[in-house]
Amino acid sequence: MGAIARELVRLSGPDAVHGVIPYALERYEAQVRGPAAAQRDGAAYGRKTIVQDMHSRKQMMHECVYRGAPGSGFVALSGGYGTSEELLEAATWKQLGIHDKPVCVYNVDGFYDGLLSWVGKSVSQGFIPSCDAGVLGCAASASEVVDWML
Repeated sequence: MGAIARELVRLSGPDAVHGVIPYALERYEAQVRGPAAAQRDGAAYGRKTIVQDMHSRKQMMHECVYRGAPGSGFVALSGGYGTSEELLEAATWKQLGIHDKPVCVYNVDGFYDGLLSWVGKSVSQGFIPSCDAGVLGCAASASEVVDWML
């Protein structure tokens, strides 16, 4: 995420990136990656808002997407537990009609193959209705991510 943030800032300036991080995650990153990771320079990584908890983070991120410009949506890059949880919540909310924004995984080097297989199996076994099979998009390249967002 840091490399992408730096590149977006390089291309479009610090206002192009807005990171929303809960206090506990900032503290965790300082312990795991060192204090420098938690104190990233805004000029290099964009704007950062620290919020109380993960619920506040997701609420703020969803509100930004909902009122965003054309092309706003949810894209999951390779990640861990938090990324997976946020991705599946965005997909579930789309399925339920809470939002109509695209939800897409950027499947670099097959990172999301297991999840996509699980979605296919869930559809084939009736846990996800076939009409909702396409709620979660998949892109294999940056240009495909852009196509999903438009």
